[in-house]
Amino acid sequence: MRLALPPWAGALAVKAAAFITVMSCALAALLGVLVHVSVTNQTVGQARDLALSRLADATQAYEAGDTLLPGAGVDPGGLPAPLRELAANGKRGTMVATYRGRPTMWAAGPVSGHRALAVEVDYSQQSRTIAGLDQSILWSSALAIGATVLVGVFAVTRVTRRLHGTARVARRITAGDLDARVNDPRTKDPSRPQDEVAAVAAALDSMASSLQGKLLSEQRFTADVAHELRTPLTGLHAAAELLPPGRPTELVRDRVAALRTLTEDLLEISRLDTGRERLEVDTEELGALAGRVVRASGTETDVRILKDARVETDRRRLERVLGNLVANAHKHGAPPVVVTVDGAVVTVRDHGGGYPLYLVAHGPQRFRTEGGAKGHGLGLTIALGQAEVLGARLTFTNAVDGGAVATLTLPVAE
Repeated sequence: MRLALPPWAGALAVKAAAFITVMSCALAALLGVLVHVSVTNQTVGQARDLALSRLADATQAYEAGDTLLPGAGVDPGGLPAPLRELAANGKRGTMVATYRGRPTMWAAGPVSGHRALAVEVDYSQQSRTIAGLDQSILWSSALAIGATVLVGVFAVTRVTRRLHGTARVARRITAGDLDARVNDPRTKDPSRPQDEVAAVAAALDSMASSLQGKLLSEQRFTADVAHELRTPLTGLHAAAELLPPGRPTELVRDRVAALRTLTEDLLEISRLDTGRERLEVDTEELGALAGRVVRASGTETDVRILKDARVETDRRRLERVLGNLVANAHKHGAPPVVVTVDGAVVTVRDHGGGYPLYLVAHGPQRFRTEGGAKGHGLGLTIALGQAEVLGARLTFTNAVDGGAVATLTLPVAE
């Protein structure tokens, strides 16, 4: 069974936990070995000193012809062979070995006839002490490692939570929510320690505020320019209507109409940018609405209803979205243009060269066109903005066999 990590536990937390665990284990192992070696050397040294002391007493008794004490003897049966050989060569030594099922410290030295005088000392208590010490080291090391890992992971995950929070705010800003801020408490209180995460959060908040200010300034400029142009354009339109019939008059009226349309589009975009648009929701039959839009466009557009649906939407805004998509398909694409209704999904497809790559990747951008196309890029920008107001999703793709495909997915009425 695979355990799912919490959303805040990313690669950094996992790596930090692994590093802390490895370092804790290495430190515990090093300390455990040092303690084990130190205590073992001390315990073995004490047992060796005791065994050599008894060997000295046994040697004196043997040389004086006295009876040897229990635990001492010449060439005893349990004496380890290496120690027996050492004593036979005229040297003294000690060795721990198992004798009669228990640990025993042996001490042996030479006596006449190349024989070995040996003394045995019970080493069971010392052996149990060392074994108990090793077990205590293991348990204490495990507890220390566990506590260290828990504290370390807690400290690291506090940092990763803040980093994930900063990343979420950055994604919200990327999606267009310019009011999003990290608001890290450390950036509000200079008396608190300012770590690197707080510095990143403060920099992101500052960047978002600066970006929001610049965008709001641009939006106000666009709205002000479009608004100021309406009055002279109205007068210019009225004056153009008074001109005598003729080719020059038609050209003037056409340019005035194009300029008025551009101005109205800019005003609509400025309203969408400021979020002042409000919905007038009603239930609509999507197939019938698509048919009305196509008839109003006056274009040769095929409407196909695979599955009709009732949607709760703002009729005027939805007609604006579909109308712009149909107009764009005829203006920049090639026939046949097909509007397909499949439930709450409406697609508008032409059979031209398709959308530019930048539009498919990043969406429509105002006043940007490629490939010699005429227009200002405002129609699709308005369609996308109105779709967002409707709570719908509008995507732009290119068909495999050629042609641009705009897909509008609407919420279904319950």
